[in-house]
Amino acid sequence: MNRLKDATSPYLLQHADNPVDWFEWGEEAFAEAVRRNVPLLISVGYSACHWCHVMAHESFEDRATATLMNERFVNVKVDREERPDVDAVYMAATQAMTGQGGWPMTVFATPEGHPFYTGTYFPRQQFQRLLAGVSSAWTEEREAVLEQGSKIVEALNERSALPSGPLPTPDTLTRAVHSLAGSFDAVRGGFGGAPKFPPSMALEFLLRYGAAATGTTRDMEDGERRATADAATSMAGRTLEAMARGGIYDQLGGGFARYSVDAEWVVPHFEKMLYDNALLLRVYTHWWRSTGSALGRRVALETADWLLAEMRTPEGGFASALDADSEGVEGKFYAWTGEEIREVLGEEDGLWAIELFEVTGTFEHGTSVLQLLADPDPGDAERFARVRSALLAARARRVRPGRDDKVVAAWNGLAIAALAETGALFERPDLVAAAREAAVLVDELHLDGDRLLRTSRDGRAGTNAGVLEDYGDLAEGLLALYGVTGEVRWFRRAEALLDTVLARFSDGSGGFYDTADDAERLFQRPRDATDNATPSGQFAAAGALLSYAALTGSARHREAAEAALGTVTVLADKHARFAGWGLAAAQAALSGPIEVAIVGPAGDPATAALHRTALLSPLPGLVLALGEPDSAGAGAGSDVDDGAGAGEVPLLAGRGLVGGEPAAYVCRGFTCRMPVTTPAALRAELASGA
Repeated sequence: MNRLKDATSPYLLQHADNPVDWFEWGEEAFAEAVRRNVPLLISVGYSACHWCHVMAHESFEDRATATLMNERFVNVKVDREERPDVDAVYMAATQAMTGQGGWPMTVFATPEGHPFYTGTYFPRQQFQRLLAGVSSAWTEEREAVLEQGSKIVEALNERSALPSGPLPTPDTLTRAVHSLAGSFDAVRGGFGGAPKFPPSMALEFLLRYGAAATGTTRDMEDGERRATADAATSMAGRTLEAMARGGIYDQLGGGFARYSVDAEWVVPHFEKMLYDNALLLRVYTHWWRSTGSALGRRVALETADWLLAEMRTPEGGFASALDADSEGVEGKFYAWTGEEIREVLGEEDGLWAIELFEVTGTFEHGTSVLQLLADPDPGDAERFARVRSALLAARARRVRPGRDDKVVAAWNGLAIAALAETGALFERPDLVAAAREAAVLVDELHLDGDRLLRTSRDGRAGTNAGVLEDYGDLAEGLLALYGVTGEVRWFRRAEALLDTVLARFSDGSGGFYDTADDAERLFQRPRDATDNATPSGQFAAAGALLSYAALTGSARHREAAEAALGTVTVLADKHARFAGWGLAAAQAALSGPIEVAIVGPAGDPATAALHRTALLSPLPGLVLALGEPDSAGAGAGSDVDDGAGAGEVPLLAGRGLVGGEPAAYVCRGFTCRMPVTTPAALRAELASGA
């Protein structure tokens, strides 16, 4: 029976024609398992997952395997990106039972949803034997299976809370830098060995730590801590350069693959995820802002252009992912042989490009992913542009990887923040406009009162409730967009999201659950403060709460943020790689809040110059408000129907022009210095650390 044909998830639609009698996650599946008195087989994956495709072709499209599944189980297919809460609780069980996790995730559970056997990818014959063995155990040893499921749930609930501590101190963050240095690959960049994932959140922390030392005269006056700050900036820069020059980065079209299967960043796992590229876009932009890196600027702009060209949906949002595979082969779209390159470019340019891009036959059949270990000579700039353009045009004629075009609120929040800041810093208004269009889409389609829906597709909202990362990441993005545009609408939407976080997600002890208090009840209420591929919901919420508190002076929001960051203190010494976003937020909390209010007429060059000066500051904890001098008028750049004046953002209240000129007010804890009216004076104020 085809129950997936009306799903909003492209991943579920990929399985709609399987001979497996799939159910979507929900009461119907559980009721059917109770009625038939058989276990649930829960298969969790996502559309861009290579091994999910492999298991689908080997097993779920195989009639013999499907018959076993249908006769002995109720089969449930879950898109982990639509239901991160379901994924989280069963991944915790899988990791606890097997010592590892991954996708596809395969879970056998009682009709109540209690897991009793878990795994990831299984080849067809092994999977068939597993199906028979689990079914036999269910039939012949039912009580033992049920008891095992209950014990697993009990154990998981006992260990679900991560210990917390006080707000991190400067010494805590210094120890975190040393912890990261202990696993840093000084030769190849990154942390640890293969496989290597882009450590986006840790890099953001390292850049902020370095900026806290070099950006002001307030912090890190002693030589040892300044040396640590230099090491932090160096680790970030070495990693960012290595990734940008390796095969994990698309040297023709821009954008980063999910991870590198080797330690040298050469061979990527080819799917491209929105969240990776949004996080990396922001980090590369911040790297340029802190150091002036030309490579950082190039990669940031290429990645932004890739997002607009490849990931934008017709409705103005950003799609979730591009597949790793095309024509059933992983990476086929991206890999080249020397013969293919010479055929496109001719012999002379072809040989030059083969050497430049390290086309040495890395893969089977003599293909290679392109690297750019060194920039071409400046005199070859025109030739380089011509070669890239020709290769990109030739590649465009290949069969493209599939695209998962659902819009995820959290990941669009990350993209909104990155595009808004990149557009403002590199004076690319088209990028700011794209960030705004994505914000409008999420605002109009995903927000239902004060509640947030996680996904939409083709302009149709999904039914799954937003989780904590959706609220935190979207609030972060909207506050960043407000700081760039001055549109009070985005400040107000972020305010509503964060009020819901405090009202619905609090665990009562300073942290947050990943699901709201009225969300669907699973066997465990998920709560994970550690970063994974994206910032943890707790750290995302903490960062946004800090920014909001700085704009409003709200002690309630700042105290909630600081309490949520207590987990960082526990993780910093030995597990800093899994607390990068929390460390970055903690650095902002310790360095700030440094509040900058820019007041001036919209469109006035003097207002724009002050605004840009503030945006160019890398100071952690700096929060920016922008508005018209007339508190009865609309915020700078805002819609008329906002009905909102600058006075709606408390940081702007009572701030006016100085001598008829646009002015910048630099404050700390809402205590402000004398306003300044020139970029040079503003830079001096920021250099003093307020």
